[in-house]
Amino acid sequence: MKLPLRSRRTCAAMASVLAVLAVGFGPSTARAAPPSTDEWAVEWTDDFGGGAGTAPDSKNWITDVGTGYPGGPAQWGTGEVQRYTNDPANLSQDGHGNLRITPLRDSAGRWTSGRIETRRSDFRPADGKKLRIEARLQLPGITGPAAAGYWPAFWTLGRPFRTGEGVSPTVGEFDVLENANGVNRVWGAMHCGTSTGGPCEESTGLNADTACPGSECTGHFHTYAVEWDRSVEPERLTWSVDGRPYHSVSSAQINEATWDAATGHGHFILLDLAIGGGFPKAIAGHSTPTPNTRPGSPMLVDHVTVRTTGGSD
Repeated sequence: MKLPLRSRRTCAAMASVLAVLAVGFGPSTARAAPPSTDEWAVEWTDDFGGGAGTAPDSKNWITDVGTGYPGGPAQWGTGEVQRYTNDPANLSQDGHGNLRITPLRDSAGRWTSGRIETRRSDFRPADGKKLRIEARLQLPGITGPAAAGYWPAFWTLGRPFRTGEGVSPTVGEFDVLENANGVNRVWGAMHCGTSTGGPCEESTGLNADTACPGSECTGHFHTYAVEWDRSVEPERLTWSVDGRPYHSVSSAQINEATWDAATGHGHFILLDLAIGGGFPKAIAGHSTPTPNTRPGSPMLVDHVTVRTTGGSD
């Protein structure tokens, strides 16, 4: 079933992150990112090994704050209701090898949460090579009415979006993982072309969904990845959960100019936990969040790793 996924954004913002103590963490569930193998070399990784309450490494990450990029559409162009902050209560390392992104609601009913994006925006496989973008993470352990409006995501945008030389979805967007309302499924998608219709069937994108192998998606760690393969013809993107592929898009499905506009440059990586917006509404069939939505259930990110079979250009 095709549902509205991550929607359009317009220009990147940068802000510093503060470090303060965060509380309430359980036992460590983190593990180091797997090392290089004969096929895959680690090009870039962050395993969030900082102390409890500290910010993600500012050498690796930009922290987005507010309700939209400067000059961009309100509510990040998606209708989500939270304000992103650099408050460690919303965004901090937990001291056990995880990044913790926590949505909170104040006494006036206003939501806050966290969102980061990599400083690097050049993630792209070299000609004839492959690149794999992956994260081991735990979706919020919350389901049912209490999860209405939760929208965690791990995704990429094309570099021209950040430099102001292009717009989304034309510059390309790979939704490596999206979930909404605590349902036991995850979605992956490619966005490209025009904002309505076009070869990527916007605004839904070319998407698919799956349950997670072995355990439920919510409340358990799984490894989510997209593999970008420029060693084959036609070129191909493949989505997987715990190494099990469930979706692919090839350049043969899209005209050459549109494919090149979406993939002919590097991408940067984003992690966020939104509240409300088009995707949760589409799944729930009504506006979210609701009075029953419960704040405080975090997404935990063990590591984000980029691997390549031959470097990036």
